[in-house]
Amino acid sequence: MPAEGIKLTAQQNLLTTEEVIRLAELFVKEGVTKIRLTGGEPTIRKDLVDIIGSLKKLEGLQTVAITTNGLMLTRQLVALQRAGLDVLNVSLDTLRPSRYEQVTRRKGWERVMAGIDLALQLGYNSVKVNCVLMRGFNDDEISDFVQLTEDRNLDIRFIEYMPFAGNKWNDEKMVSYREMIQTLIAQWPELHALPNGPNDTSKAYKVPGFKGQIGFITSMSEHFCGSCNRLRITADGNLKVCLFGNAEISLRDAMRNGCSEDDLLALIGAAVRRKKQQHAGMQNLSKMKNRPMILIGG
Repeated sequence: MPAEGIKLTAQQNLLTTEEVIRLAELFVKEGVTKIRLTGGEPTIRKDLVDIIGSLKKLEGLQTVAITTNGLMLTRQLVALQRAGLDVLNVSLDTLRPSRYEQVTRRKGWERVMAGIDLALQLGYNSVKVNCVLMRGFNDDEISDFVQLTEDRNLDIRFIEYMPFAGNKWNDEKMVSYREMIQTLIAQWPELHALPNGPNDTSKAYKVPGFKGQIGFITSMSEHFCGSCNRLRITADGNLKVCLFGNAEISLRDAMRNGCSEDDLLALIGAAVRRKKQQHAGMQNLSKMKNRPMILIGG
C-alpha cells in the first residue's frame, strides 16, 4: 500500500449488483466458465454474498472464485461458502507480522492466517496463497512459504514483481522464476514439476510428501501472453484485455447509456481483437501509465 494511500472510487462510479450480474450473464452466454471477483477488495462489498449466489445460478458457469486480502474471512467465509463460493485466493506477501504491518500499513496478519486455516477446515481444496516476491523485502521467506505446504493443502504461488503505478518499480527488486527455482532446489532437490493445463498462468511444482504445492507466475521473465484467455473488468466497469495494457473500455458507461446486448458484445469483441500477442517488456512497462494493481484486481 502506498504511503499516501489510494483514492477511493465514488460509490456511484462502481458497478451496481445488477450491472455485475448483467455482465456476468453476457460473458457466460459467450462461453466464459469461470468468474473471479477480485479488487480492490471484494469482501468490503455488502452485496458480495448476493452476487456470488446469483452467479452460481448462471447455467454454464462452472467456477466462482474470489481473491481477497483475507482480513474478513473469519467473519464472512461461512456465508460465502453457503452462497456457492468454489475457489479462494488469498494475497499474502509475508509470514512475519512486523513485515505484514510494514507493507499493508495495518495490523491483521494473524486474522489472515486464521482465515486461511478456516478455509481448510471448511473443506476448500488447495487454497491459493499469492505472494509477490521482492528482493530485499521478502525473498528470504521463500522457503518458509514452501514449508507451509508440508502440512497444509495450500497452493503457494510466487509472483514475479511487476511494474504498476504506485509500487516504486525497480527491476532490481524482481526475483525471476529461475532464481526462485534454484533457491528451492538447493533445499529440496526432489522438487518436481507438475502437469499444467493449456491456459494455466502458473507453473506448478511439488515437494514429494508435502500436502500442498507451489507455483510460479512468470509474467516478466517468461510471459504467457499467447495462451492467456483472461479478461478483466475493473470495479468501476472498465474492460481490460491485458493486465499490463493501459487501454480500457467502459462497459459501465455503455450500459448506463442504454447499450443493447448486441452493442455490448460488439464493444467487447473489438477490444479482444486488439489484444496483443505479448506485453511490451519490462523496461517499456515500467514507463507506461497504468492503474495501480489495487485498482485492477488480480
